[in-house]
Amino acid sequence: MVDIFRRAALLASSFIAPAVTEGHAQGGEDAWTFSFQSLEGEPMPLAQWRGRALLVVNTASFCGFTKQYEGLQRLHERYEPRGLTVIGVPSADFNQESAEASKVRDFCDTMFGITFPMAAINHVRGEAAHPFYRWLTAQSAPVRWNFQKYLVSRDGRRVTSFSTATGPESPRLTQAIEAALAAS
Repeated sequence: MVDIFRRAALLASSFIAPAVTEGHAQGGEDAWTFSFQSLEGEPMPLAQWRGRALLVVNTASFCGFTKQYEGLQRLHERYEPRGLTVIGVPSADFNQESAEASKVRDFCDTMFGITFPMAAINHVRGEAAHPFYRWLTAQSAPVRWNFQKYLVSRDGRRVTSFSTATGPESPRLTQAIEAALAAS
């Protein structure tokens, strides 16, 4: 099984750009304008986290990068008290996610003990992308693979994108989180 994850990671990394891209919202839209449904089917308006930094990650249960859930959970535990909310957004856009929310929840709970908020399964790229993801990618960089990370500032207007290859606990990402938390 681990061999499958390694092969998938190598394949994915061959076309994943390691670049970090930052953007700024224009007009009246900010992150707080958008809403998801939770994995359990409840409303999940992003406005409930107004004033917090968000780390939004498109996730997948059967990807070579799925082990990044471990680092995301540690980030959540470390930074949540200081004002960071990690949000997972399961997506089957790369054909590596279950079609059933209950299976995604069971996988996250059983394999990784995920306690951060998880949105319902959504499209994250193309014309069918969730409106929040269309907004994110207009602000920074398109989704290229599972576990792409978007750091949204406390004001909900600045977005920095980190590629899949940037691990959740990489110095580049943790430094950006520290800076986002320090900003007012």
